[in-house]
Amino acid sequence: MAKFLSKDKLEGFERYKYNSVDTSILSNYVMHPFWNWCVQFCPVWVAPNLLTFTGFLLTVLNFLLFSYYDYGFHALTEENVTNDYIPSWVWAIAAVNLFVAYTLDGIDGKQARRTGTSGPLGELFDHGLDSYSAVLIPTYLYSIFGRDEVSPLRFFFVIWNVFINFYLTHWEKYNTGVMFLPWGYDFTMIGSCVLLLVTSVIGPRAWHVTLPGGVTPGLLFELVLYFSAMITSQTIILWNIYKSYRDGTGKMRPFMEAIRPLIPLAAFFVLSTIWAMYSPTDIINRGPRLFYVLTGTIFSNINCRLIVAQMSNTRCEAFNGLLVPYSLVMFIVFYYRVSPMTELLLLTMLCVACSVSHIYYGTKVVQEMCEHFNIACFRIKPKIK
Repeated sequence: MAKFLSKDKLEGFERYKYNSVDTSILSNYVMHPFWNWCVQFCPVWVAPNLLTFTGFLLTVLNFLLFSYYDYGFHALTEENVTNDYIPSWVWAIAAVNLFVAYTLDGIDGKQARRTGTSGPLGELFDHGLDSYSAVLIPTYLYSIFGRDEVSPLRFFFVIWNVFINFYLTHWEKYNTGVMFLPWGYDFTMIGSCVLLLVTSVIGPRAWHVTLPGGVTPGLLFELVLYFSAMITSQTIILWNIYKSYRDGTGKMRPFMEAIRPLIPLAAFFVLSTIWAMYSPTDIINRGPRLFYVLTGTIFSNINCRLIVAQMSNTRCEAFNGLLVPYSLVMFIVFYYRVSPMTELLLLTMLCVACSVSHIYYGTKVVQEMCEHFNIACFRIKPKIK
């Protein structure tokens, strides 16, 4: 069977050295001391990737909980005449799960250094799963506000804001060779945990009041995400890339090669936006959760391929194969003006197919890395003396 990691990629991984800069006050003075304390309780036989994967599964569990209790984001809308609200314990469990997942994500690298198992697979595995969480975490936070506060279309762009910031961080490393850890990540994760925990106590209705000036909490939530992204992430990323070219410290790629990773993301953004805004049957309002998951799955695949390229110091792919079935389904939907049920069925089938394809890609890449480096993903192999 065809391999996803070519010889030059595997050789690039052999030469890879982790290089990061973290200037976050919250991260350096609060979270890292806390994680250093936590990791000492972790048995040395526990593989770092097992911590990473456990945290990811907790994120998936949260997503499934909210999918069960608020699949269509109707729980807090005025049209919810059945009064089927999300129980307070769900918010509390979600807060705990998210904090534990965030903690496990923070100690996995420390556990790797502690057990002498640091390597490129750990970083690839960690960031690859994080790219999938980029859709899962915002989607269940959406249930705090619901459709009356933020429309499904508006939240679609909120999710894309998260995607773009996540992707640009890895694009930055693709060009500079350094992972500049964004300030916004730690504040967002802690803020989300607090938001979920407070909601479990006071109830989500508390966030549905009109603030001075007629501003709603939902609108404030959007504005904070957009402006914080521009101020703490996007402008800093562009500055760091510019500085690496100015000082000659980065990869010094030609302009077209430097922006090459942006091509598949930009193409996908245009395609998904057209479908979301101009769907003949208003699919974003009829199946928002499926639409978000599909978007997040393809985004994760695009991002994972960028991570592979930047870690192996190889040329990033300018086209993603999952855009082919995506474009085909869009053509059928728009050209044949299908019925609402047919479009929803096509969306479901495409979501399942892309999810299976992405999981297969991730699994194979991990297997190929393990075979090449003679390691195991979820256990620590005894060293041969």
